[in-house]
Amino acid sequence: MKIVVVGGTGLIGSKLVTMLGEHGHEAVAAAPNTGVNTLTGEGLAEVLAGAQVVIDVSNSPSFERAAVLRFFETSTGNLLAAEAAAGVGHHVALSIVGTERMPDNGYFAAKIAQERLIEKSEIPFSLVHATQFFEFTRSIADEATVDGKVHLAPVLFQPIAGDDVAQAVGRTAVGAPLNGRVEIAGPERFRMDEFFRQALAAWDDPREVVTDPHARYFGSELSELSLVPIDDATLGTIRYEDWPGRNVTGK
Repeated sequence: MKIVVVGGTGLIGSKLVTMLGEHGHEAVAAAPNTGVNTLTGEGLAEVLAGAQVVIDVSNSPSFERAAVLRFFETSTGNLLAAEAAAGVGHHVALSIVGTERMPDNGYFAAKIAQERLIEKSEIPFSLVHATQFFEFTRSIADEATVDGKVHLAPVLFQPIAGDDVAQAVGRTAVGAPLNGRVEIAGPERFRMDEFFRQALAAWDDPREVVTDPHARYFGSELSELSLVPIDDATLGTIRYEDWPGRNVTGK
């Protein structure tokens, strides 16, 4: 089947295009650098012609609260309208575990707004909520750094490899629409502060990790279960200690 991957040249999107192609699907990457812009609508009608499924793994270029909300509302609205015109039968979107638990977080609030647009649309849909990616651990550590020390709360943390995310999203896309959500997470749970203490040691990073119950995660204070699935979740198979990017040369 023809599957259009919006954000198909990014971290998860590029993996999806490859995996779906290997399974015999016509996987098409849609992104500004392929001539498709969901904010302006440029190229949408052309790329969606004949598509059965659309997977949206795109992301906002800015995480500023108003900008990220504007991106997801405008992009998703344009995309859903173009899908309806093209007769697309399944819309799949990648979101985040715990979005509804941190409404004060601007990025999470924007993802909730995106999901509401999808749920109100007449297009059958599936939402895949993922925990934090292994690939983003360095960014999380950098964001949490204050005066040269990494301040992290001792809450539960269950990150997942990008390859496992792509596989889960791909499986969802080729299945029947859920008209609901599925949650995915890594195979192991950690305490967030302890995970990063070990991660920084593997990177030969000299920064001290400070256990701080009030440390903020991208502006939000965390509770014990803010970032992990509460109910049953589909678990990935790649452990962090086996992930090639965990060492000092990984990105």
